[in-house]
Amino acid sequence: MSGTVEEAVEAAPAAPVVVVGIGADGWEGLAPTSRAEVERAEVLLGSARQLDLVPDGVSAERVPWPSPLTEAVPGLVEEHAGRALVVLASGDPMLSGIGTTLTRLLGADRVRVLPAPSSVSLACARLGWAVEDTEVVTLVGRPIELLHPHVQPGRRLLVLGSDGGTPAQVAALLAGRGYGQSLVTVLGGLGGPDEEVRTGTAATWSQPAPALVVTAVECRADRGTMPLPTTPGLPDGAYESDGQLTRSEVRAVTLARLTAVPGQLLWDVGAGSGSIGIEWMRAHPTCRAVAVEASAERAGRIARNAARLGVPYLRVVHGHAPDVLSRLGAPDAVFIGGGLTTPLLVDTCWDALPVGGRLVANAVTVESEAVLAQWHARVGGDLVRVEVSRAEPVGSFTGWKPAMPVTIWSVTRW
Repeated sequence: MSGTVEEAVEAAPAAPVVVVGIGADGWEGLAPTSRAEVERAEVLLGSARQLDLVPDGVSAERVPWPSPLTEAVPGLVEEHAGRALVVLASGDPMLSGIGTTLTRLLGADRVRVLPAPSSVSLACARLGWAVEDTEVVTLVGRPIELLHPHVQPGRRLLVLGSDGGTPAQVAALLAGRGYGQSLVTVLGGLGGPDEEVRTGTAATWSQPAPALVVTAVECRADRGTMPLPTTPGLPDGAYESDGQLTRSEVRAVTLARLTAVPGQLLWDVGAGSGSIGIEWMRAHPTCRAVAVEASAERAGRIARNAARLGVPYLRVVHGHAPDVLSRLGAPDAVFIGGGLTTPLLVDTCWDALPVGGRLVANAVTVESEAVLAQWHARVGGDLVRVEVSRAEPVGSFTGWKPAMPVTIWSVTRW
């Protein structure tokens, strides 16, 4: 048994794999259609807890999921090919569940999903929250730092975690961000006989939590806490930097021209402190970015900034461009923040772009501006110069101190 995705798909039974959502109320809570599918099954796959919810009278072979689960799925589907296979899942299998994994593996026409009420629906029902106005953040098997972009004043969040340790981690993150007054509600065993609700604030949270929990948060900023929105142009002070940082006002213009589209990939070449790639990824949870940086010290700094600002999946590549660019996935957009005079750098970035791909490059030196002027003459696009001045004391008065002007070239490849 090789267990590859391709072999699993080829060996999968003609009949669909049935995924049955089962809640904490167990067998009694299943709809008649879901019960019938479980009763006719020859093989039942699920966690030990889910399998124990099925009465002894069901004769199917019970196979508990091994760990790690994701890697085991192709081999298990292949192993039980040709038999009536039913997979048990918690609540709605398409909400961060095994239903999504199986549909991606086998195709939607090979999987039949029978959902139960999701933990999100049950939690909103208990709290009196409108589901459409509630933001759901999935941290199942994912780093806690992903929560950062969602922590905004007045927002209601439902956080799905892997275990009972999630509420304490969420509370600690909130308190560390200046949201210690946020109301935290832990809902355990939703829909089951042992359902429980515990409430407190992030700053004072010390309560134990059951294993199966949803953490609800009403975000309340402490006095003096500065919001960090997902719109471009975070304050410069949000970044750890040695001075190699695209400043806030220029960053906002640059990102507007890069046009962060959900699901697309950005190359941030000469990333410095990583601000462009980080704010590209903060624009939408599915945006991806690779930060390319020649300095090992700066590469480490980029990784720290990315984690602290909620995009720990930013890929940081330590190396010299254009040499390392061939190792990266094809980009949808490219930002060049440094090294414009490096031979073949712009050529390599331009050649990597697909039709509709965007290239934006910033220059502060005459030599770099000359490169942008040549490329502008060759392929077109827009050239703009951004000049920013800041008010500073001049004796007992106030005057304007100009920063170095930045020339921005932006172009779309058609």
